[in-house]
Amino acid sequence: MNSTPAHSLFDEAYESRTAPWVIGEPQPAIVDLERTGRLGGKVLDAGCGAGEHTMLLTRLGYDVLGIDFSEHAVAQARQTAAERGIDARFAVADATRLGESPGPRYDTIVDSALFHVFDDADRPRYVASLHRACNPGARVHVLALSDAGRGFGPQVSEDVIRQAFSDGWDLESLETTTYRGVVGAAHAEAIGEPVGTRVDEPAWLARIRRL
Repeated sequence: MNSTPAHSLFDEAYESRTAPWVIGEPQPAIVDLERTGRLGGKVLDAGCGAGEHTMLLTRLGYDVLGIDFSEHAVAQARQTAAERGIDARFAVADATRLGESPGPRYDTIVDSALFHVFDDADRPRYVASLHRACNPGARVHVLALSDAGRGFGPQVSEDVIRQAFSDGWDLESLETTTYRGVVGAAHAEAIGEPVGTRVDEPAWLARIRRL
């Protein structure tokens, strides 16, 4: 896995524990996915970060693996899981290189705030990676910040999601929802809220079936 300035930025955010997307609990939209029975089989939490969704699903009995390219994120997730007594599984891995060698395939992939960090050059690589990692008929759930937001982080439009998943996929639903975060120094002015404030920003929730 190659290191880039963006990778270093994310890694430093975890190391300093200032990542605005680490809220100490799962995203409400992901909790709702589980409550309504839309997750199942072998599950991958892609870009698991501090591991809240992997821990939630492990505790509920799912066969789930959380991956992140950030060693600090995975170390933090493992520490938190141990403190909570949850036997969750995590691994350091590059989500743009899934399925390049023989390995597990998944029935469900959860992407909470990973898709939106990729630019036009890297996004196709990531989507192709997801396709390789999925069993036929598997579903990917993407929670991404919407371009209707105030600049809390990278944002994507409806068209970007639809175009990204146009080949080899069936976009079954694309709904508006919210993404919860903590305002950091980099976003306080754009958001218009003090540092440390919890906010629910506009987001997309997409359900995509792998053909």
